[in-house]
Amino acid sequence: MSRTSTIQTNTPHLLDNPPIPVQAKLAAAWTSLMFLVIYVDYFHLYQPGEIDVIRGGVIFDFDISGTLMSIFFAIIAIPALMVMLSMTLPARVNRATNLVVASLYIPVMVFNAAGASLDWAFYYGLTIGVEVLILAFILRSAGTWPRTPAVPVGPATTN
Repeated sequence: MSRTSTIQTNTPHLLDNPPIPVQAKLAAAWTSLMFLVIYVDYFHLYQPGEIDVIRGGVIFDFDISGTLMSIFFAIIAIPALMVMLSMTLPARVNRATNLVVASLYIPVMVFNAAGASLDWAFYYGLTIGVEVLILAFILRSAGTWPRTPAVPVGPATTN
């Protein structure tokens, strides 16, 4: 009869790190972008005199109107919808949609610096930089979407 012994080790257990589906990464990135856009717009109100300018009926040198507010809504609604679309669209359409929308949103995010004074350059550089990094992550994630090998069609042959 042989005797086996158990050796105790103090090695820590490694945490499981399962792969995250591309759709979840994209939805999380669009969600993060939406939070940043909302907070950047909110913090914009803290700039001295900004609320008075808005009360005067102007945003970014544009008169506040139903048309302007509809444009702003569309600009915000698209990335908000991308959260849902990233989780629900078929892979091929999902990939293309994320590549197109993220590419179009880089200039939209950069536009936030329009009319900013040098006193606020660091703030806008930082916020726009983070937003563009998230969009770059979306472009990279969608652009490197894993492909599955094509399965040959037809009867299997055995030799």
